[in-house]
Amino acid sequence: MQLGMIGLGRMGGAMARRLMAAGHEVVVHDVNADAVAELVSAGATGASSLEDFVAALAPPRSAWIMVPAALVDGVIEQLVPLLQADDLLVDGGNSHYHDDIRRAESLAGRDLHYVDCGVSGGVWGEGRGYCLMAGGDDVAIGRLAPVFEALAPGVEAAPRTRGREGDPAPEERGWLHCGPPGAGHFVKMVHNGIEYGMMAAYAEGLNLLRHANIGEAGRSKDAETAPLDHPEHFRYELPVDRIAELWRRGSVVESWLLDLAAQVLHEDPELRTDATRVSDSGEGRWTVETAIRAGVPLHVISAAVFDRFASRDEGDGANRVLSALRRAFGGH
Repeated sequence: MQLGMIGLGRMGGAMARRLMAAGHEVVVHDVNADAVAELVSAGATGASSLEDFVAALAPPRSAWIMVPAALVDGVIEQLVPLLQADDLLVDGGNSHYHDDIRRAESLAGRDLHYVDCGVSGGVWGEGRGYCLMAGGDDVAIGRLAPVFEALAPGVEAAPRTRGREGDPAPEERGWLHCGPPGAGHFVKMVHNGIEYGMMAAYAEGLNLLRHANIGEAGRSKDAETAPLDHPEHFRYELPVDRIAELWRRGSVVESWLLDLAAQVLHEDPELRTDATRVSDSGEGRWTVETAIRAGVPLHVISAAVFDRFASRDEGDGANRVLSALRRAFGGH
């Protein structure tokens, strides 16, 4: 089928290439002319403006928006006057699901379909496929099914779950109609919150392995520092990169995130090339906020979100107060 792709960054461009490899016709647009030219050389139809983009799509049109969440409303605002009834818009970025509900209601008043689609797979998705979590009406999802099938990794990406028989369901092939508008990004929001927690657990555990030799380093003996009991219990020089590689095979903590950890540790065991600042694009915060409103405990994910803030020195003011208070009462 024919699909338009707006936004050809790390994700949008790779998704367009995967769609073309599956035989789909893709019309592309980006503010970066070089990105458009690169996709045109790979077989896409390029559009230098949104007017040209819409004109190149045959009605009923399907346009996939792959831009940062803050830019989605602006793109939609420019597109809507150019579209016709029954055309379809997909937001494949990481928008807040509240925005999806609002957009779907507004576009429905113009007889336009809106689908929110959480996309997981990162920069590796072009080859591995993308896990897709979609929200929207049945007509829109049905129309996009061939696109989802092409982008998803397929049933061979994982062993079938015990008890599942017959033709593989969409979720087994790597995509799912999660529910009405907003449901796709709700599921992706929670997915990313879980990702925060998993990444934090790996990072903390591997860091503890690095400190297994603290008994050899010694620790200051003064009123300011808690003593290290039994230094002889901490005299292991552990090969953290090799342990990460080991855990990939048969361990209950194996995962693609661990695969990536093993890769980066093999390339740079001391991680000298990486900063300690950890960014967050919002999904973890939204997951915690949603859990608070729903009254659902979220201990691990909330701790992981706050740890990212701490990595950026957002807790510096609190630490200064703590240091000042200890100094005020004598520092002992």
